[in-house]
Amino acid sequence: MSDAANDTKVRFDPERLTFNEAGLVPAIAQDAETSEVLMLAWMNAESIARTLRTGRVTYWSRSRQAFWVKGETSGHVQELVDLRIDCDRDCLLVLLRQTGPACHTGRRSCFYTGVRDGHEQELMTPQD
Repeated sequence: MSDAANDTKVRFDPERLTFNEAGLVPAIAQDAETSEVLMLAWMNAESIARTLRTGRVTYWSRSRQAFWVKGETSGHVQELVDLRIDCDRDCLLVLLRQTGPACHTGRRSCFYTGVRDGHEQELMTPQD
């Protein structure tokens, strides 16, 4: 017996995603091997297309108003493994292979601060 979920194939069209008023959708970067959440960034239709075309994860930098190929200047490359769409089509999960730290602070993950007993606690230090 066949699994219906495996039989359904719909051609991906980024325009069918739900973008915010700035034309962006949040993208959660997750290590494909460890499942560790590394960062949250933003993508537009063109950065999604570039990511799928090149295999190098490309975001939209809201501060620079420009495309941002992760690792282009730092060498901390993100290689696309899989791209997933959430049920509301308003958020992406980018499964990837990370080279070096993902965070601009030099830490493996941007989520390095925990809240414990009402206080912030640093959970990881920058990688050397």
